Order: sequence, then C-alpha cells, then structure tokens
Amino acid sequence: MPSVLSVNVGKPKNVPWQGKTVYTGVWKQPVSGPVTARRLNIDGDGQGDTQGHGGEQRAVLVYQIESYRYWQRHFRRDDFTYGQFGENLTVDGLPDDEVCIGDRYRIGEAEFEVTQPRVTCYRVGLRMGEPELPALLVSHHRPGFYMRVVQEGDIQAGDPIIKTGSGPGALSVADTDALLYLPDRDPAMLRRALDIPALSPGWQGSFRELLTAAEGADAARGPAWDGFRELRVADVVAESATVFSIRLTSTDGTRLPSARAGQYLTLRIPGAGKPATIRSYSLSSAPDSASYRISVKHEPQGTASAYLTTKLRAGTVLQVAAPRGDFILTEPTGPVLLVSAGIGLTPVLAMLHELAARPTDREVWWIHGARRPREHPLADEAHAVLSSLPHAHEHIFYSAATLEEVSTVHATPGRLTKDALAALAVPADASAYICGPASFMTDMQHALAAAGIAPARIHTELFGTLPSITPGVSGKVGSRPHQPPGPTGTGPLVTFARSGISTPFPDSARSVLELADACDVPTRWSCRTGVCHTCITPVLSGRVAYSPAPLEPPPDGQALICCAHPETDVVLDM
Repeated sequence: MPSVLSVNVGKPKNVPWQGKTVYTGVWKQPVSGPVTARRLNIDGDGQGDTQGHGGEQRAVLVYQIESYRYWQRHFRRDDFTYGQFGENLTVDGLPDDEVCIGDRYRIGEAEFEVTQPRVTCYRVGLRMGEPELPALLVSHHRPGFYMRVVQEGDIQAGDPIIKTGSGPGALSVADTDALLYLPDRDPAMLRRALDIPALSPGWQGSFRELLTAAEGADAARGPAWDGFRELRVADVVAESATVFSIRLTSTDGTRLPSARAGQYLTLRIPGAGKPATIRSYSLSSAPDSASYRISVKHEPQGTASAYLTTKLRAGTVLQVAAPRGDFILTEPTGPVLLVSAGIGLTPVLAMLHELAARPTDREVWWIHGARRPREHPLADEAHAVLSSLPHAHEHIFYSAATLEEVSTVHATPGRLTKDALAALAVPADASAYICGPASFMTDMQHALAAAGIAPARIHTELFGTLPSITPGVSGKVGSRPHQPPGPTGTGPLVTFARSGISTPFPDSARSVLELADACDVPTRWSCRTGVCHTCITPVLSGRVAYSPAPLEPPPDGQALICCAHPETDVVLDM
C-alpha cells in the first residue's frame, strides 16, 4: 500500500543566486509527529511565489521516492534528503503515470484530491543545484503533482495512503503534464482534460487556448505572436569559456507558447548598438513552455554575441520574436542521426531532448565534432540525455585534443570528416539532421548519401559560415552580407535579421529582393503566383506594400519580397 515517508514544510526565505536574491519556499525540512493539512497549506509551510505555487488548488505538493532514486542515478548523486524537490509529501508509490487528475486519497485524518502536475520553475533547479532540472522533470515525465485539501486533518510520516475515488477521464499526471508542455498535442486529449472538473482553473484555461489553436489550422501554422514581445532574462549560465546559455521567460510569469525542437528565436538587442542589433539563435533546450533557452558563442568581432556573453544579466528585458524555423524532426519512425560541429550542436541538442521526452525504441546517433573537451559546451547534458535512451550511439571527435584528453572522455582523435562519418557504418534507413559550417555540412551530406541515405531524409541547418550569422540561417553560401553599394537610402529601415544587416531602403531599389541581392543576403525561392519566381519570408515586425500586387497574397505575417517594398521600418527573417 502507498504510504507517506516524510511530511516536509518550510517558510519562504531570501536565497542568494547569481548575484541577486530570490525569495522562495522551496527549501522544505521533514517534521516529526502529526501536522495539520489545511485548505491553503500544511501548518508551518509557505510559498514565496504565490502566483505559481500554493493556494487552494496547490495546497500540497507530492513527490515520489522512486523519482528520488531515478534522479540519483541520473545525476550520479547520493546526497538527497526528504523535501529535496520542494515537496510537502515524500511518498512511496503514487507514480505520475498511474495517478490521475481527480483521484482522491485519504491520508491520516485528511482527504485530498489531485488537481494538476507540478508547475516546474527554476526554483527547484536552484534548490537542487541542477539548472536543467525543471525541463528534465517534464521531458522525463516525473513532475510530481499538487493536491487540494478536501477535508482538513492531521497527517504524519508513516500514514498509509488509501485511494477513495477515481477521477473521470483517467488522464494521468504524466500525460497531463506532457499535454501542456510538450509538442504534438492530441486535440481529443485536450477535450478529455477539459472534461475533468478537478483540473485546476489555470490549467483549464491553458488547455482551452491550446485546443482553440489546434482546431484553427491557420493559427496552428503561424508564429505564436506577431512582431516582438518582451521576455525577461532568467539566468545566464557559462557552458564553457566561450559559450553561454541564456534562459528567457515571460515578464508576467505566464506560460510561453510551445516551440519545436530545432527552431530559433530572433532577438532585438538594444545594448549591442544603435540601431538595435537583431540576431537569431537556435533554441538549445527541451521544448518547455516555462522558458526558452538559447546558447550563444562569444565571437571576438561579434557585437551581439559579445554583449550577450559578457554584459547581459538576469532581469534584463529583451525583445524577442516568436519561435520559427522548419529545421525540425519530421520523420516519425526509423533511426535518427544528429550530426553537428561546434556551436552547431544547439538545435540538434533540442531535438535530442525531444526524442528522449517520449518512450521510443528508435536508434538515436549523436555525432559531434569539436576542438577539445573544454571547447565542447553542453557535453555532459547531451551525454546524460543519451544515457536515458535505450538505443543510443554517441560518437565524439576532437580535432585539437591531446591523447590524454581524448582517452579521458572516450572520444576519437581527429576531425569529424566525411571519411570518419562513413567509417561509423550508420544505418541506411536513417533520417539525418546536420548543423555546422557550410563545408562541414557538404561533407556530411556526401558521406550520408554514399551510405545509402536518401537525400530527402537529410536535413541541414546552416550556421556560422559568415561572421555574426548564427544557427537558423538557410540558403546559399555566397559573399559575406554587407551594406548595399551606392548612396545611403532615405526610405524606411530594413533589417535582415539572420544576416545582421540593417539599412535604409535605397531610393533606387524596386523591391526588398533587389535590396537583398545588393547586400548579398541569402534568400529562398518558391513559385507562388504561377507566373514568376517569388521569395516568401516571415515579417517579424513592420509592414510591407506590393507593387505590382501579387496574384496570390501571402499569409499574414509573411511577405513576397520579389514585389514588396517597406511601408514602415521592417524586420525580415532573412
């Protein structure tokens, strides 16, 4: 029979963290003897952030001893104590994949009802000293759950947990959590969740929004928001001497729209120069609606990367465009190859997290090239995720490491070349996702094609071939983007976000495409009118007009730049 191993409480306190103070109640300590569970709290307990924690629907947080053991193995730690995860009840039994929303339990004199999964926030990572833990709780389906107090009464360690009722719909805590935070939601399951009266109002509101988006095809296909919105820097973490991860959250604590692994964010960075510098960076973390994470490499001549990696501080507010990009996992079955070099690992690391988020028997190959271990950011994180997959293959190549360094980390000396890739004998029925410099990707594409992988199953994402261009760039590799020749224009400011170019629209230019060509900005083409080749690209902010008018207008938020000119200052995803 399930039982309570420990009852844990703690009052909020100020905790120093990365040069600032956090007011939090996540530090819980076991109490001996009976303690009263009341409608809003257990006696002696409290929360620092009452918007995300506490209240009638979140009076008691439960976490399982089996999950303790799981994370002890995952992090290779043996120092956990009861209350470590900020929970009020440490229990034996009640796994997240079996407990359902609306289930009722009697513990001691009190009765409880399950209302929602834990809302994962950075504070549990702060408490544990594991910054990635909030995302891992979601992706590994081990969030824990909240209960409301149906009947107040005394409880204590050792009490048996007796199930007194089952929630309608049989929607487990793990499935409910995945439904909110992970991509590819099932509309039928959203409807099922909304039919459960015990589900907390906040989660019901989120699921209604998701169901509306899922049932509206146009909304589902478009970006999550128009233009730029303010996001707050939650933390800046050094991953290596030159790579820093930046986690972004909403300014009001609300849930962020879901992103797909492999997509990128476009940032407007006022602190990096005037006019404000605009750059795009791939998401590097598991799909997680609580926050977005990007990982930025410091480039000596890069104004944006220098600011982000040396001057940016937690609490700073940046303007950010919605997640975009079609470099995403597409094939649902078969082996997967994630191939990268240098900082190109960021989008494929997000894909690795997405693959690990659901039980799978797919082969996953992680193939990465770096100079040496200390210049290999996020290596431990990738290795930990791979360790959770049943059929994972990890191959690391260091081009400038000593033999001692290579033997210590079980890597292969030398560059990751097409010959080195061919020697791995990767499966011919795999789908491949490649990110790195242009020459690297060309070599990898040739090697994979020679291994029998169909070209249609080889996907690439260009980064770093030109200074100041980061993951997310697509298109041909040509001359370095530059200001257009000739006199400075007098028209609205045109910013090519991916290429790092901002310039007034020239008086002589007839279209945005003509300006892009003059600046050597890469473009992608598609025929939309049936008459001529046109180029379609997302408009991150601003408005364009057309001359001549296109035969088929583009969707909202996009522009056909072959016949577009800026009506206002405009930021284009190019």
